Amino acid sequence: MARVSDARRPFGRLLTAMVTPFNPDGSLDVEGAARLATYLVDEQGNDGLVVSGTTGESPTTTDAEKDALLRAVIEAVGDRAHVIAGVGTNDTHHSIELARAAEKAGAHGLLVVTPYYNRPPQSGLIRHFTAVADATSLPVMLYDIPVRTGTPIHTDTLFKLGEHERIVAVKDAKGDMVETSRLTRDSGLAFYSGDDKNTLPFLAVGAVGVVGVPTHLFGRQTKEMILAFESGDHEGALRCHQDLLPVFLGFFRTQGVILTKAALREQGLPAGPVRPPLVDATEAEIAQLRVDCAQAGLVLGAAR
Repeated sequence: MARVSDARRPFGRLLTAMVTPFNPDGSLDVEGAARLATYLVDEQGNDGLVVSGTTGESPTTTDAEKDALLRAVIEAVGDRAHVIAGVGTNDTHHSIELARAAEKAGAHGLLVVTPYYNRPPQSGLIRHFTAVADATSLPVMLYDIPVRTGTPIHTDTLFKLGEHERIVAVKDAKGDMVETSRLTRDSGLAFYSGDDKNTLPFLAVGAVGVVGVPTHLFGRQTKEMILAFESGDHEGALRCHQDLLPVFLGFFRTQGVILTKAALREQGLPAGPVRPPLVDATEAEIAQLRVDCAQAGLVLGAAR
């Protein structure tokens, strides 16, 4: 199966922000990453995977680990899914280095998050994103998540950045439907929901898909929702959204990667522990996760 995309959907419809599997001792599980990537594409129907995003615990993986992880995922699924490398940092020069390494490894695109903590002005964001986009020949998806970074990408800034030939998409976790409507109408940027519960509302204002987290286990149902909406079956899309609402909310009762890894472990899939300063899910959190997943139609542990 070849990678599926078009000018409107440069990375397809359904992408998962993939966790990074670790061994019990906390070391990188490269073999597990390849197996998980294969499962996400072949069993969950993902058109693409984001590697080394926040859900991939990028703050606590080394550059060498990021490279090894990316190469393993590309080898496993790169012939049939878009593999997007998370290369964003709060240091423009470091982001450029990671972008060039990702291109050399064979990535199909780059995810570049807003620089965090140092909170640059909008002119600094334009300079940062443009420098990264200029550094390779790969298409770029911007990641706008002010709750983590402290800095939103303003609408006027996105219009400006959308003029760059390689800045083609936005992963939007800001959730401003009105401004997203303006941008999907006028900017030419492809918008992907960066917050699973907003996927259906985002589709209604012109978005093309999602970069999800519960999609590790609910990918096919999420894609069914997207395809139903695109076909004009809005009632069917709403039913899918409502069926999935327990996990759209439940996977984020604490940090998404914590509960996603817990769910994957329950299913016998590669995940391993999280790295400090994150901590693994408690028994109470896992018990609630089982309830959330059951309400969405999945009995955790039944496949083991």
